[in-house]
Amino acid sequence: MADKAILYDPTRCTACRGCQAACKQWNENDEPIPSAEGGVKSQMTGSYENPPDLSPQTWLKMEFRENVTNGKMSWLFTRRACMHCTNAGCVIVCPTKAVYHHELGFVAYNKDICVGCGYCVEACPFNVPRYTRNLITGIAKMDKCTFCTTPSLDRIAQGWEPACVKTCPPLALLYGDRDGLVAEGRKRVTALQAKGYKNAYLYGEKELQGLHLIYVLDDTPTAYGLPVNPRVPPISIAWKQAIQPLGWALGGMTILGLGLNYLVARANVIREKEKKEDAAGSGKI
Repeated sequence: MADKAILYDPTRCTACRGCQAACKQWNENDEPIPSAEGGVKSQMTGSYENPPDLSPQTWLKMEFRENVTNGKMSWLFTRRACMHCTNAGCVIVCPTKAVYHHELGFVAYNKDICVGCGYCVEACPFNVPRYTRNLITGIAKMDKCTFCTTPSLDRIAQGWEPACVKTCPPLALLYGDRDGLVAEGRKRVTALQAKGYKNAYLYGEKELQGLHLIYVLDDTPTAYGLPVNPRVPPISIAWKQAIQPLGWALGGMTILGLGLNYLVARANVIREKEKKEDAAGSGKI
């Protein structure tokens, strides 16, 4: 089954933030006031951006950057959300597999089995997952874009586009087979380079073995606030290859040891009981 992806072309984006609103509406992520659940107050902070950052209730946020070239100012718009990496640090470190690769390639999430360890937050090179603890219940959970596959709200299973793509007026967002979108992205980058955009680049084609959110950039990734050559943190790799297996091994040994201890103790109890029964039968007690 072919991987699915989203192609984002900021040169066509008007930053209307319709995608941002559609994401909240479809995923039922109302954010009225700050709270113990991690709400972020919506207020102006000297920029057109609002709210100021991603949060457990904001999985998609449009970022605005002023770019001055040859004395001429222009806006650069960055679609901030989960990048749905093929080599995903969050998937590598998740101990319960609450974060996992969907059969269509992107990174899905089962919130019901999240234990709130926060490892995914540290493992993401794009600083996307948001982790909060309810101060009343003590329960901690992570939140991020699910590619519209949240149970009971799964658009992909219905054969629909993600909500953000469906609502985009200038068609700056496209959804489809990843290979086809990569080919379309290359064409657009070539066209931009022909127009004089020497730094035009298709971001996500190869990064982290391929992202499922692909950008058609008319400038460098740095100009758009994207990391150049993003890498999964070494600790995440160590966790997968050494620390986690060692933990499972130690845990298994502990369980085995407790089991053996129980069997030995039970055998001693049975032996003592048999001695007493034998003694009683021979009249020694």
